[in-house]
Amino acid sequence: MAARRIELMLCTGTGCVAGGAFRIKKVLEEEIARHGLQSEISIVPTGCNGFCGQGPLLVVMPEKIFYGWLKTEDIPFLVQEHFLKGRPVKKLMFTPPERKEPIPLLSDIPFFKKQMLIVLRNKGIIDPEKIDDYIARDGYAALEKVLTSMTPEEVIEEIIKSGLRGRGGAGFPTGIKWKVCRNEPKTPKYVICNCDEGDPGAYMDRSVLESDPHSVIEGQTIAAYAIGASHGYIYVRTEYPLAIKRMQKAIEQAREYGLLGENILGTGFSFDLEIREGSGAFVCGEETSLIHSIEGKSPEPRQRPPFPAQVGIWGCPTVINNVETLATVPVIINRGAEWFSKIGTETSKGTKIFSLVGKINNTGLIEVPMGITLREIIYEIGGGIPGNRKFKAVQTGGPSGGCIPASLIDLPIDYESLTQAGSMMGSGGMIVMDEDTCMVDVAKFFIQFTNDESCGKCTTCRDGSAALLEVLTRITDGEGQEGDIEFLEELAWAIKDASMCGLGTTLPNPVLTTIRYFREEYEAHIREKRCPAKVCKNLIAYWIDPQLCQACLICKRECPAEAIYGEKHIVHVIDQSKCTKCGTCLEVCPPRFGAVKKLSGEPVPPVERGMKVERKKKTATPLQEQSSA
Repeated sequence: MAARRIELMLCTGTGCVAGGAFRIKKVLEEEIARHGLQSEISIVPTGCNGFCGQGPLLVVMPEKIFYGWLKTEDIPFLVQEHFLKGRPVKKLMFTPPERKEPIPLLSDIPFFKKQMLIVLRNKGIIDPEKIDDYIARDGYAALEKVLTSMTPEEVIEEIIKSGLRGRGGAGFPTGIKWKVCRNEPKTPKYVICNCDEGDPGAYMDRSVLESDPHSVIEGQTIAAYAIGASHGYIYVRTEYPLAIKRMQKAIEQAREYGLLGENILGTGFSFDLEIREGSGAFVCGEETSLIHSIEGKSPEPRQRPPFPAQVGIWGCPTVINNVETLATVPVIINRGAEWFSKIGTETSKGTKIFSLVGKINNTGLIEVPMGITLREIIYEIGGGIPGNRKFKAVQTGGPSGGCIPASLIDLPIDYESLTQAGSMMGSGGMIVMDEDTCMVDVAKFFIQFTNDESCGKCTTCRDGSAALLEVLTRITDGEGQEGDIEFLEELAWAIKDASMCGLGTTLPNPVLTTIRYFREEYEAHIREKRCPAKVCKNLIAYWIDPQLCQACLICKRECPAEAIYGEKHIVHVIDQSKCTKCGTCLEVCPPRFGAVKKLSGEPVPPVERGMKVERKKKTATPLQEQSSA
């Protein structure tokens, strides 16, 4: 029996491309040709594999051997050792921080074990630029099923029975939205795919478009059939060039195969798509702002009701779903509403994609069943916190979400639980924070973002976010006053109550949750002029312990502000009037010395200039060990 052909599934999602995936592909092709292995090995450029922290990466099929952190210079050795000599290269495999031996097989890597792939069912398996690859994985079978054997009402009823809720924000039931639009008498009707993904740290929708664009086209076409639409838009932010390129190619291929355009599959149903590029305004993720953007108007929200399903683009009934929602639809049609509804919780069915980023060992894109706990995501899939530091909080839902503390680490991930905790599901961003994170500074960061992104139409959002930012900035600058916390809470609730769109009604969430769970940090900033996490620059100082300084000149040489005085054998001193608090001195001080300390809320001890270094061997103190960590 002939040996099975080897396929190299090379990730060419945006993250891996930025790390040189296309250069690696070129070198792979050259090396395979040089050794005459073209008949035995093929390279398949896939979309995002998901394990982004290990990119650029490839998986060798059919063995499923995983290689990560690849560089072009690794490729000649890899080809020679693995594909000529049959010796997989251990040094290029994934090795978790707690292990000495690598994990060769993708299926054995903890990052993948608790995931359940529905939307990401084709990730790392198909070439996203080849429609035949998608069709080979049951692609467009759901579309054929609905067009040949189901009425629009039956399709809508199947989606309602499945319990699918919108994956882009508040989680409105998808089937209900379709039914409302279907029942509107006015025509024409439209379907819009919302891929305006502006949350910091979020890249779920982008990755789906890059990895499996036909799943979105199929889901959107099924939605069009269900509501009676003949035209649709895919709204993508222009900062996603690779996603746009692959989606445009997929649309052209679908037309060529008779899966888009006139008389699809000879059934008499016609539907076509076009891409509209957004200019990157965060508010365009709000559906009425998105509609205005497509229409060529200023992207500002409008009052609702009427909702877009009743009065949308060009004044016509319009269904707007995000990428993940639409990509789920074909699987529900193929496998049935009953199957899908058994996944997840009573009120939150199916799976959810998250971009897992921040202070986490395993950064990446994950898809997990609803109801999984934060602990399972952070410690089993995510591999825990780097350096074994303490988990402090996780931000879910992007700038519109809230910060969930470590005390709620066993919280199940579903719509209701997150809302009760003061956060939200949102589109699926998940930013992990460790003990060195200042929660007041985090709140300020997100309010700065939403203040910059406010369209300015609502006074409460425009001026309210500016007022929140002003007070938070004052607190982090060490100028907080008694009553600031109460003012922040009162203003935050006023903004939530009076703003017109989702951006305004949710922007106070980071403030409210950080006060709710980390009030003592606000109090320390205001009353003690101290930042417990030692992050806020105006509340910290760097000091060189004369008993530990070895006068090695490293910190003096590296200080960009030239604020350190000292000579060989003379204790170094930081001039506090010149110090910019960049932290370089702490970073470069050798851990075995641990002489540089970061102080907060305590006076800087005086140091006599010109002191000679005492060359005595000292044992590390707990403070020294903490500073060196």
